[in-house]
Amino acid sequence: LNKGSGEAFCWGSSSQGGSCSDLSFAGITDVYSTASAFVALNKGSGEAFCWGDPTKGGSCSGLDFAGVTDVCGNEVAFVALNKDSGEAFCWGDQSRGGSCSGLDIAGVTDVYSNEGAFVALNKNSGEAFCW
Repeated sequence: LNKGSGEAFCWGSSSQGGSCSDLSFAGITDVYSTASAFVALNKGSGEAFCWGDPTKGGSCSGLDFAGVTDVCGNEVAFVALNKDSGEAFCWGDQSRGGSCSGLDIAGVTDVYSNEGAFVALNKNSGEAFCW
């Protein structure tokens, strides 16, 4: 990703995000990935787009990324969180971390992932929870 020009180059399997020539990366500040999908985010504007395998995080239309401070991906799902408001949302494979509705992430300082799960950690209190 060339943040100055807004150009990016993708290669590999097009069904897993290897084709992005028709996408504009102007203003994108960060790119995150699962094993088969990507999300490009402009943290300042809250605009984002996803591409790749839709069942593994490559589809995020309709999600509101305003205020998102961090994104974490495992092999097949993403979690986007706003550390300031304590809100999060997930998408991708529902059975492997892509469903996190109802989670209260207030105070979470870090999120980590493995192949099919996430853990949210509050370093200040020592509390953690997994999904």
